[in-house]
Amino acid sequence: MEEYNKIYRKLFRNKFPVSAEAESKYLQAKSAFQIRIFLLAGIRDILFLTLGFVSAGFGLKGFLLPNHFIDGGATGLSLIVSQLTEFPISILLVIINIPFLYMGYRQMGWTFFMKAAFSIGGLALAVAFIPYPAITSDKLLVAVFGGFFLGAGIGLAVRGGGVLDGTEIMAIFISRRSSITIGDVILLINLVIFSFAAYLLGIEIALYSILTYLAASRTIDFIIEGIEEYTGVTIISPKSQEIAEMITRKMGRGITVYKGTSGFGKRGYVSTDIEIIFTVVTRLEISRMQTEIMVIDPNAFVVRHSIKDTKGGMIKKRPLHD
Repeated sequence: MEEYNKIYRKLFRNKFPVSAEAESKYLQAKSAFQIRIFLLAGIRDILFLTLGFVSAGFGLKGFLLPNHFIDGGATGLSLIVSQLTEFPISILLVIINIPFLYMGYRQMGWTFFMKAAFSIGGLALAVAFIPYPAITSDKLLVAVFGGFFLGAGIGLAVRGGGVLDGTEIMAIFISRRSSITIGDVILLINLVIFSFAAYLLGIEIALYSILTYLAASRTIDFIIEGIEEYTGVTIISPKSQEIAEMITRKMGRGITVYKGTSGFGKRGYVSTDIEIIFTVVTRLEISRMQTEIMVIDPNAFVVRHSIKDTKGGMIKKRPLHD
């Protein structure tokens, strides 16, 4: 509270004098609002983490474990060791992830460590104590749906700010100390794991396990990025006012207008002031927007790029004008 008081006085008190009582009420309301935001975010994260390890436990115990399939990463390594030694998988999930948790603590701090530990510990307890039924012995169904539920669990845990598999933590750790990308590190780790699986458990099991890993990876992307994928659109046109009105009135989307200067084009270098429009639409609206822009200005310069996630602004469509 004292820190908020200092910042407030430094920024606003000289410009907008207020009574001490009004200032105190404002800061108390602001502090209460911030506490509520953090509390709601914490509850949301715990919910995501809990759903994550319950779903991953179902994928493991309901599909992969009864059929001796594996996955990639630390979970796959735990499954291999468990099958070779008959050591409880629930304990191995914790033991093998301990070094990765330490790396996560060093790289990303105490909050991340607590969330990751909660997720991995919860997964171990779910596998040990929740009586998941064995769903099927069909190898294709096991690979696809085992990967789906495992991937959904990992994705939900990531949405909650934690992890269920420490492989990505190690990948971040290695990439920061070398020129290898995170994706390349994960690929190399899984290549080693599936090679061991092919040698120790057989080629067929390894191939089905790769299918499980692919299903899990796609599900993770789906959970993290969401169902509705967005596209950012940048438009440069001398008819920017008409295009801006079309986007806001006809399509119900918000826009941001940048002030810029034109550069080298078909007519050589021309230094004139221009307005650059930026908006975000869903992939289902791209075709309509392209058509509407063509009607206004067939020569408009349009750049599109994928957006993983959005927050704030006019992302959801507002009611259109009649």
